[in-house]
Amino acid sequence: MANEDERYLDFPLHLYHQGNNDRIYEMLGAHKEVRDGTEGYVFRVWAPHAKSVSVVGDFNGWNTRSHFMERMIDGETFELFIPGLGNYDIYKYCITTADDRQILKADPVAFHTETPPWTGSKLFDLDGFGWTDGEYFENLSKKNVFSSPINIYEVNLLSWRKHAGGGYYTYRELADVLVNYVKDMGYTHVEFMPITEYPFDGSWGYQVTGYFTVTSRLGTPHDFMYLVDCFHKAGIGVILDWVPAHFPKDAHGLFEFDGQTLYESGQWDRMEHKSWGTRRFDYGRNEVVSFLISSACLFFDKFHVDGLRVDAVASMLYLDYDKGWGEWVPNIYGENKNLEAISFLRRLNETVFKRFPYALMIAEESTAWGGVTKPASMGGLGFNFKWNMGWMNDVLSYLHEDPLYRRYHHNKLTFSMMYAFSENFVLPISHDEVVYGKGSLINKMPGSYEEKFAGVRAFLGYQMAHPGKKLNFMGYEFGQFDEWNYNTGLEFYLRDQFAKHGRLAVCVKELNEFYKSHPALYSVEDSWDGFEWISPDDADSNTVAFIRRDREGNEVIAVTSFSGGDYCNYRLGVNQNGKYKVVFCTDDTKYGGDGKVTHKTLIAKKQPSHGRPYSIELYVPKFTTLYLVRMPDAKKEGEGDLSSEGEE
Repeated sequence: MANEDERYLDFPLHLYHQGNNDRIYEMLGAHKEVRDGTEGYVFRVWAPHAKSVSVVGDFNGWNTRSHFMERMIDGETFELFIPGLGNYDIYKYCITTADDRQILKADPVAFHTETPPWTGSKLFDLDGFGWTDGEYFENLSKKNVFSSPINIYEVNLLSWRKHAGGGYYTYRELADVLVNYVKDMGYTHVEFMPITEYPFDGSWGYQVTGYFTVTSRLGTPHDFMYLVDCFHKAGIGVILDWVPAHFPKDAHGLFEFDGQTLYESGQWDRMEHKSWGTRRFDYGRNEVVSFLISSACLFFDKFHVDGLRVDAVASMLYLDYDKGWGEWVPNIYGENKNLEAISFLRRLNETVFKRFPYALMIAEESTAWGGVTKPASMGGLGFNFKWNMGWMNDVLSYLHEDPLYRRYHHNKLTFSMMYAFSENFVLPISHDEVVYGKGSLINKMPGSYEEKFAGVRAFLGYQMAHPGKKLNFMGYEFGQFDEWNYNTGLEFYLRDQFAKHGRLAVCVKELNEFYKSHPALYSVEDSWDGFEWISPDDADSNTVAFIRRDREGNEVIAVTSFSGGDYCNYRLGVNQNGKYKVVFCTDDTKYGGDGKVTHKTLIAKKQPSHGRPYSIELYVPKFTTLYLVRMPDAKKEGEGDLSSEGEE
């Protein structure tokens, strides 16, 4: 007959084996308990193929035969209570495999770890941190995420800034400097590249061994909570990069955890990511589904994050991802879709949104898979946002062209509007675009030193006005020329010591603030109600113009020229007569531009253009984005012209 503790855990174990336990971090792993008046830790681990499991660590001299665990009621999970242990004690599991090997494994549900290159798990009680973000979440619950401004600053916490000797800034040190920086620059959210524990620095965190903790390189879990809490006090959301697609083959990790395939698929064509040298999760195993969904929920529940960016979704969805002919087996319908992964992603999103309705669940999905951001009940995957990789590839390819030849690639600027409302998109210029010889954002721009800066400013103005939430990777905001290097900090001295770099930072800051203060740029992004082309086809001028509109009818007109020459009398069609004011210009001298736009207030004439009854004439400098708004005290048609109006 089951004892009292086993009866208490019977239902959570049942849910775990059914793939329906989204809180395994309350059951598995190591937890502080008091038994018979003695405080200690209880250890539980799932190892169904093991002959035996023992807990080893400093407390027993790493003796593999002194603290054997007992099988629980399910026959697959092992448990042991050890009195007298406390926070930061180091431990592992010694697993005796079916073929009598002994292997040492870190705890898959550990809450803290040794600092790499050491690989032990550490005891840590996640409870007890004094959160102060109640008001933040109360305000968050009142917002509609789709009609809110989202402008994300992507950060690698280990290399955003480093100490003079090359040491990392800790979570608490980052709370002192990074939070203020992000707030001052006007971003709404930060996104951290993976901070789940990982052994190899060169993986940038994408080869995870600790799915229930944050890297100890920068401090403890409570230190990370402090960082998140500080961001929330500043009104800034926190998004984590989360990696459920694969895991590394490090001996202490999930790799063949109990001596044979367990977390990974045992099917020959689904076991490995060949190019990455990693193992793929088995989404058809219920316990793996519980494991991954619980990992996601933990970061919302215990670490108070706002969202997850789910990495490499395409590699999960397709059985033939990165595989040639004969290297994969079709599903039961003869297709290349991974049905188990699709089911997992739907359950992941349904579970997260049920527990955390405010959550951002963002898919990095690089194909044309339909319905990524549609609810699972409608046949979608259930994310609420998706990275727009098509837009990113097209626009960066366009920018790489010499302005003389951009006219032949104009469709790369406009094609994104053919599908802009098919999903809820984020427009990403991420870390992946500034490494491996691709060049930093500013070095992607052709032309002279000054033209590169102008090109970046024009592009950022175009990106900010284009439908979709925004994401840019650290360093772009002050024009770092070198590619991102995870071993070194950003070159902030450029911003501080060189005028062009400093003025670019001013441009980015004021562009961010303009975005947040103008709902026309963010409040309607799911339909043509929020967007109207004025000039989509002016390829010869390398120019696009369009209107962004909010639900109240307020408009911002965006004009971007990627041309290498100025247009002194660019005629732009408008829907109404009256005055139009240039409210933002990336060529402004305070941003490092030439300041050629001296006429800031323009009067529409009854001269048709672009299919509209009225038009204005603009001075559009090369590599420039302009924003215009119609002034509420507009004069009647026919009063004045461009030549009679100067800067207001």
